[in-house]
Amino acid sequence: MSDPVSIPKKYAREKLTLSIASSIVSFAALFIVVATPLSRDIESAARSIFINEYLAFLLFVVVLGAAVSILTLPFSFASGYSLEHKYQLSNQTIGGWIGEKMKGLLVAGVIGLPLLALLYRLLRTYQEMWWLPVGIAIFLFSVVLVRLAPTFIFPLFYKFVPIENDDIVRRVTKICEAGGMKVQGIFRFNMSKNTKKANAAFTGIGKSKRIIIGDTLLDKFSPEEIDAVFAHEVGHFAKKHIWRLMTLSTATTFLGLYLTSVLYSLSISWFGYSGLVYEIAALPMLALWLNIYSLLTAPLNNALSRKFEYEADKYALDTIHNKDVFTAMMRKLAETNLADTAPHPLVEFWFHDHPSIEKRIKAAG
Repeated sequence: MSDPVSIPKKYAREKLTLSIASSIVSFAALFIVVATPLSRDIESAARSIFINEYLAFLLFVVVLGAAVSILTLPFSFASGYSLEHKYQLSNQTIGGWIGEKMKGLLVAGVIGLPLLALLYRLLRTYQEMWWLPVGIAIFLFSVVLVRLAPTFIFPLFYKFVPIENDDIVRRVTKICEAGGMKVQGIFRFNMSKNTKKANAAFTGIGKSKRIIIGDTLLDKFSPEEIDAVFAHEVGHFAKKHIWRLMTLSTATTFLGLYLTSVLYSLSISWFGYSGLVYEIAALPMLALWLNIYSLLTAPLNNALSRKFEYEADKYALDTIHNKDVFTAMMRKLAETNLADTAPHPLVEFWFHDHPSIEKRIKAAG
């Protein structure tokens, strides 16, 4: 009989292995495309269909994106469906999983393709200095997306209804007011349609700011444990973690785009391209350099995120004044989500933006 303690570790290990394998296949596919005539062939085919430069570019992106998606589909299916069912975490049928994936692709296409067209326009217009206007455009887009996501995007995937439990609403509202956070509503969403895992968060900015609580959390956790969850979330707001993370993200984005622009200009000639930064066939190299940059800077971003998690935990403890409830909430979250409570230090350092459960409980004193 399997040791129950080892199950979360096995789940986490298999999940991480599939994620890394998918990233390697995706990276290798892009490298092969730019290092062989394939990229030029795809561009030529796109130009034979569309004379317009931007339509040819978008067709190139769609074809290349579809090819990479097909190559990584086995990993996506294994991670998102098979593994979740293997460990009895999923409520999805295979039809439901496919439907969610198709819906996600459609939303990504509607949002992403116009943005990519704009970025390509900036690349053609500003050439060697493209990284600066592209960085500004990405920043503005991310702000708009955070503002609109709770009211226009999330409801495409989940049903949100105001929470009817007056006690929960009163308790959560009190915690939010104590932290100086004003929200537009407290909503329950049908997280259980896909998973047995539990989660909650506050989303949006400005008038779209709202609290969302998964039905799995509401059904499995006590009111006191829900208090602890939201005291932690309010801690992020009270400590201005969101704005600090956005500032860091903006800075690292601009730095990454600048470094990518330098490396991209240098590497274009390695594979025999014309030297024009907006040559369509050479553009997958941008994705390659950005992926490398993201991989190398992930530990820095994750380290800061883990620091903020500790700060939010302390805020929660100072708010609820009950270490036992906080500890119980942490252990129940770990059990419900099948989290590895003590991952390998290297795995936590490179891949985790939250400290391990055991470290968070220990830090609580």
